[in-house]
Amino acid sequence: MSDTALVVMARYPEAGKTKTRLARTIGQSQAAQLYQAFLTDIASRFADQDCSLHWAYTPAHVDYQSFVATLVPHCAQQMHSFPQQGADLGERLLHAFQWTQQQGFQRTIVISSDSPQISQDIINDAKAALEFSDVVLGPADDGGYYLIAMRKPYDVFSNIPMSTPVVAQMTIEAARRQNLKVHLLDSLFDIDELPDLQRLAQLLASNRMLAPATAVYLTTMRSSHDHNAADTHDTVAATRPSTFDLHRANQPL
Repeated sequence: MSDTALVVMARYPEAGKTKTRLARTIGQSQAAQLYQAFLTDIASRFADQDCSLHWAYTPAHVDYQSFVATLVPHCAQQMHSFPQQGADLGERLLHAFQWTQQQGFQRTIVISSDSPQISQDIINDAKAALEFSDVVLGPADDGGYYLIAMRKPYDVFSNIPMSTPVVAQMTIEAARRQNLKVHLLDSLFDIDELPDLQRLAQLLASNRMLAPATAVYLTTMRSSHDHNAADTHDTVAATRPSTFDLHRANQPL
């Protein structure tokens, strides 16, 4: 068994409860299906690697293990699941580190499920940085972080307002108050809002292999829109550029 756990903070992709900010612009069903593509890319990339892949999921009542097994059936035995616990995101993150320590893992790397383009190189860098650091952070462009890694479940989460632009900085300050050495990885962006999705579409237009399932779903969404626009016989809709043109990320989706 690997001595390093890779934990993905994830939820079950239920329409109306998944990627709600994005759903306001692309629709609830489409947002849930897009998120499932994110999960598929993450599972495909990390299920059969050096780290032991775990899904910290919500809501707790779903059979998440059976669900993730459908994403990459050939790797089902390499993935494990446990429910998130805690009143807020900070408590749930701390619980994830406590849970993996109880399972005997010497290192834990926790990532969000909002960046399907995250690479194996980033995970390797995080693991290597834990050799000389107590806390490793992957800062997100919005001021949060897409990755946090530690060898012990240090509480660098309490009293930090999650989902705000000061999360990463406050986490660094919390670690330093405990005399913990912090290492920062390269920044990455989450996909929470429409501009983020447009940015991802542009990235995948250059390299679909960064998130193949997501790239396929974006193409499907574009094709569906084109078909619907043609069926309306609306001159404006018919002549409007394709909303999911992966080569024109500045278009409205």
